[in-house]
Amino acid sequence: MTPISIGLDIAKNVFQVHGVDDNGTVVIRKRLRRPDMLGFFASLPPCLIGIEACSASHHWARELIRLKHEVRLLPARYVKPDVQRGKSDALDAEAICEAVSRPTMRFATIKTAEQQAVLTLHRARAPREAADHVGEPDPRLPRRVRDRGAAGYQAGFRADRRHQ
Repeated sequence: MTPISIGLDIAKNVFQVHGVDDNGTVVIRKRLRRPDMLGFFASLPPCLIGIEACSASHHWARELIRLKHEVRLLPARYVKPDVQRGKSDALDAEAICEAVSRPTMRFATIKTAEQQAVLTLHRARAPREAADHVGEPDPRLPRRVRDRGAAGYQAGFRADRRHQ
């Protein structure tokens, strides 16, 4: 059976895939490592893939769209009600799969790499909103991002790598 809808829970190195066919029967429950991800989805026919929205999900959405899949990003608050038992990657992927197939679900737009870079720059320049640190840069950001902005951070990183 070929999947018609897939829920994908992403992490740093391990991804959980949950796929159902048009009858709602589970046809895929798989754990993938990062290097195997694109090869696995390239072997599937085009289908609907749901991913919980985060900064990394935009990258994976762009990659999966290149493979001719239809990708939708779901805000986390819309996925949480579908998690029926405890918290695990497999259960999250199942909840995402269920949520993406709902006709009334709202989805986040997929950002380009340029849009994400601009947002990083805005976050780096935005003052902290905590009451005791009003007007100061966020100390949790890496120093290069705070001092130079996202574009300077990338250029500085490349320059630092050349001297190693």
